Amino acid sequence: MSDEQMSKLIERMARTKGLNISPELLQEAVKRVVVALSENAPGGPGANAKRLDPKKDYPLAQKRPDLVRTATGLSLGDITLDKVANGQVSFEDMKIQPETLEYQAQIADACGRPQLASNIRRAAELTRIADERVLEIYEALRPYRSSKKELLDIAAELESRYQARICAALVREAAEVYEKRGRLRRES
Repeated sequence: MSDEQMSKLIERMARTKGLNISPELLQEAVKRVVVALSENAPGGPGANAKRLDPKKDYPLAQKRPDLVRTATGLSLGDITLDKVANGQVSFEDMKIQPETLEYQAQIADACGRPQLASNIRRAAELTRIADERVLEIYEALRPYRSSKKELLDIAAELESRYQARICAALVREAAEVYEKRGRLRRES
């Protein structure tokens, strides 16, 4: 089922329940469903976790291009300079899928680089968040910009709204460190 078909199905279901859902909320719901389905489906990221071998599979773009897809489902072969120049490929078509980043994280783990794998997994979580919100969170994480409560609220949002558990843990850790080092914004 395509994302568009999934959107229409959810919209129809919402209407039968008398709910009015904004297009943005609907799009976010579809993204979450697609991510959940692909993570749990045979052949999803979990299925390849033990099979990716850095010697055979890295770099993915060259050795496993079948695993590399953009956020809109395009393969690397679907993206050409001509298509970009002609407007056939949009900015949204260029964004990476979280699954592709998970594959990269698996390779980093297999190479004994757990910190890099963690950073890549955090990046994968960020792909589910609107760019504007990512920038707002980045700004809030700068020293003296947020209170501890504001940072903990951001962490809760990351976890509950975006299922971004690794990012939420990082924000909670930042709140603790900022508190110890006196880097939190003083509340008036």
